[in-house]
Parts: sequence; structure tokens; C-alpha cells
Amino acid sequence: MLQPTEVSSQPTVNSFANMIATPEKQPGDCASKGCGSNEQEVASSIQERIANHPCYSQEAHHHYARMHAPVAPACNIQCNFCNRKYDCANESRPGVVSELLTPEEAAHKALVIAGKIPQMTVMGIAGPGDPLANPEKTFRTFELVAEKAPDIKLCLSTNGLALPDHIDRIKALNIDHVTITINMVDPEIGVKIYPWVHYKRKRYRGIEGVKILHQKQMEALDLLREADVLCKVNSVMIPGINDKHLEEVNRVVRSKGAFIHNIMPLISSPEHGTYFGLNGQRGPTTEELKELQDKCDVGGMNMMRHCRQCRADAVGLLGEDRSKEFTKEAIMEMTPEYDLQKRKEFHAGIEGFRSKLVKAKASGQTTEKVAEAGPPILLAVASKGNGLVNQHFGHAKEFMIYEVDGVKARFIAHRKVDHYCLGGYGEEGSLENIIKAISDCKAVFVSKIGESPKEKVRNAGLKVVETYDVIETVALDFYKQFIGQLQVA
Repeated sequence: MLQPTEVSSQPTVNSFANMIATPEKQPGDCASKGCGSNEQEVASSIQERIANHPCYSQEAHHHYARMHAPVAPACNIQCNFCNRKYDCANESRPGVVSELLTPEEAAHKALVIAGKIPQMTVMGIAGPGDPLANPEKTFRTFELVAEKAPDIKLCLSTNGLALPDHIDRIKALNIDHVTITINMVDPEIGVKIYPWVHYKRKRYRGIEGVKILHQKQMEALDLLREADVLCKVNSVMIPGINDKHLEEVNRVVRSKGAFIHNIMPLISSPEHGTYFGLNGQRGPTTEELKELQDKCDVGGMNMMRHCRQCRADAVGLLGEDRSKEFTKEAIMEMTPEYDLQKRKEFHAGIEGFRSKLVKAKASGQTTEKVAEAGPPILLAVASKGNGLVNQHFGHAKEFMIYEVDGVKARFIAHRKVDHYCLGGYGEEGSLENIIKAISDCKAVFVSKIGESPKEKVRNAGLKVVETYDVIETVALDFYKQFIGQLQVA
């Protein structure tokens, strides 16, 4: 075990990395490729395209950051789960921004952030409306960034309605990653989600509009596949409406070449002002979400389980939104420090660190694992990134949940929580909520924890493990001890 040490968010090759030898390449090893795919040959063929994209690669999201440019306010459909808000700094969900940017301001911001956060590899446009309902602003932003920062991947997130009209511009700008939100493939279910669709300067209500949306989404999937553009499909799980239907959605989008499927929980609270929120529509439980994701995790489809349902102006690592540091007023006073060579060197350091982690994981999973898979258990992990247990219990804003069966440790979800260390104010209530959020886990892994919360967590039936090491390694070690104690008992 490594001793706890404070680690910079910049993953330079430090004492930890030096303790792990560089691994040999493992052809077709999906774990080393970082995609989470069930099809090893798929991972091998597209590795270069996803290796540093935090949304398309579960492994990459530990190390690489993204930026969303809020340049697209208009939308061409209405969703019952959406309420686009502006100047809303305290909410974290899709469709929310604090301020809009012009394409020129967004390009300037991308260059500033690429210098300030060199692990930022992706600039995406995801709203706050639909990027392709604002095509000129969207494509002008992409053009400026592509010209000035050629190493930054361009990423687009859309409902797909207008995508067939813009596929040529998408290809011309080398936008290699496109996300389409598809919540149904049966218009009869879609009418419960979409009140209206605006297409070709006309508003269509009810089933007529939903049929148009469905047709265009299916056409968009075909066009992206033919253009060899990687496609991620987002789906919002809405209990009682499309929860039983999303397995069929998964089957259809998989058949049309989608690379990864992200099934997200409905965010539904009255204060958000959405139709669903105001009418009491509940979101799924963590158990319901996991059950559906597990059912869809078949047939070669990658499941995205590390999504944070980001704001349309998010900046930084997934789970670490730094947008408040980069307001329009602040960035317009900053001089961009974009340096392509320095960024390449920084990314090479990240990849060296990742290679060492791969070998550490492989070592832990081959020398200490049990002979065959046993009953799975869940473990909660506090992590600041880099694939390590490296965060203090009281500083965690979320816990990563791993399912461990003795042969493998598999990331399955993240669960947001309130800080426990609040300077004395509200700490008891916060701790209760944290324990409730991870109550189905057998243990919690942290770099450090105070004696008082440690006792309370233990009293709630969870073991507490203080360590600083590779997540998969310590998870498998714990499983072996856990099963051994059960057998003795």
C-alpha cells in the first residue's frame, strides 16, 4: 500500500508513478484502452479517437477535462423535463448556464482554458438550447477553435432533429463526436415527453411532431454511422413513462451503430420549473437505474455510467465544475496562454501515468483475485481523479461506486453528496445524508477521515478503509478479506 500524500490535480510523474513500472501493451485489452467496451476489437480500432475524451471513455474521465461553450440559446423542441435557465450559478444540470457567449468570446475562452487547464481536451456545445437550432453560432464557434487550437476535439450534443440538414458541415469541421438525446423509438411514448416540435418554420404538436422527431433521429444515426462519426446516445430514464421502453431504445440505437449509451436519471424537482417537476413526476432510484443499465449492457454496446449531467457551461474534469472561475468578465481580461507543444508534453505525462496505473491494476487483478467470481458487493470510493483513492472523506462532493466480485472491480455509478466538513454548520445532517447515499455499500475507501465520522459510519454498518492506492487494487484486496471473513463466520 502507498502512504497517503497530497497529490496535485496535474498528474505529473511523481513518486507514486515512479513506484510502478511501465506496462507492456496489451493488444485488445479493453481495460487498458479505457472504453469499457464489451467488444475488445472495437476498443482497439477506435482507441485513438476516445483515449482522451472524458465522456466517451470511463478511464479517460479520471485524467482529462472538457469545456462546454454556451453559445446556443434557442431550441427546436420542448421536453417535459427541461427548463433552460440563465444566470443560475447554483444549479448543476443540463440546460442551465450563468451567461451566454458569442462565438468569438467562446473561442477566446477555449484558448484561455486550454492554457489554464492543460488536461482540457474537448470543447463541446450542448446548449443551453440545441446547438443545431443555432447553427451559425455553433459552427462559427467550432471554426474559430479548430483554426486556433487544432488539438482540441470538437464535440456536439443535439436532439437530432436538425442534424440531417447539417451533416456536411459536421464532417467538414471534423467534429468526430456527436451526442443525440433519444428518449423513445415509439412516438406513442414520445408524446408523453415532447409537447411540441418546431421543424421547417412550423410548430407541430402531439403525435405529429413526435413522429417527425423520431424519423429525423433515426436518419441522423444512419448519417453519422456512414460518416464514421462516433455517436453517443443520451436517454433520460422517466419511471412510468419510458423506463420499460429504454431497452428497446438501446437495441435500436445499437443496431444503427451508436458507440455508447448513456442512460441518465430524470432530474425532477418543483423548483426547477419543469412540467415533470411541477406535476410530481419522480426520478428513478439508484437501484432502478442500475438495473436498467445492467440490462442494456449487452451485445457490444458501451454503457456510460460516469455521466455527471453537466451544465451547458461546465468547465474542468467531470464532477469538478470550475465554470465560476471563468466568467465572461474574468476570461475577457485574460490573455490566452495556449501552447500546443506544452500541451502535447503535458498529455504525454498523463499517458505515462495512465500506463503505470494499467500495470498496477493488472498486477492487483492477477495476483490477489479469487479463483472465480463470487457474489458481488458494492464499495464507495472518495477520489479526486487519476484512478486513485486520494480524497478526504470530509471533502468529497461525490462517491464513486464500484461493484466487486473478486475477479474484477467495475465502476457502476457516482453519487453526489454534500460536503461533511462545513465548519460545524449542518455537519450532522450532511453526514446522515452521506451514510444514506452509500448505505448499500459494504465499505467506504478514503485517504483520511476524522474519528467522529469514522465511528458513525462504522456504526451504520460500513467498514472504513483509509488508504492511498489504485482503486481496483484495494477493492479486490478488500473483497478477498471480506469473503474470507464470511467463510470463517
